[in-house]
Amino acid sequence: MNVGVVACGALATHIADITAQEHLDITIYPLPPLLHNRPEKIAGEVDALLNEIKDKHEKCAVAYADCGTYGALDAVIATHGVKRLGGNHCYDIFAGSKKIEAIMESDAGTYFLTDFLVKSFHRSVMVELGLDKRPELRDDYFKNYSRVIWLAQQPNEELAELAQKAATSIGLPLEIQEVGYGQLSAQVKELLSN
Repeated sequence: MNVGVVACGALATHIADITAQEHLDITIYPLPPLLHNRPEKIAGEVDALLNEIKDKHEKCAVAYADCGTYGALDAVIATHGVKRLGGNHCYDIFAGSKKIEAIMESDAGTYFLTDFLVKSFHRSVMVELGLDKRPELRDDYFKNYSRVIWLAQQPNEELAELAQKAATSIGLPLEIQEVGYGQLSAQVKELLSN
């Protein structure tokens, strides 16, 4: 049974890796990862794409956590009768919600990075916030943060350098926690179950 999966663009490559490793019959439809900068648009974009692909597949699913939609995505999921990834955001999926809660309880000023954010930090953060043109705004944007934690899925030297560059660019110390794919593989398989 081929499943059409509307996926967050930041997770799409990871899901493609899992699909290949597990020999899953999934067609991935990624949405732009920059939607995370406008989470109020995610539910509408997911709804539109589900309407577009629903007749092409026996089943559809959504590879997003809530991602700041405050339940709007769940309303779309209910309308279409499909499943989505669990959790409030991809950090829950990669590191586990209990670990993220513990990190936030110990330091609510934690800024998280994933491999995707490490690779795209300049475009998705610096440019999107206008810091490439107005670097003097950096401290206003990040004054309430105290550290950066990179939740590394597939760490390597190049990504470590990019993570350090990202943390330095916003004036924060970097910590690295290797989490791998966490629950992503199990959750993708769960999307396929009835």
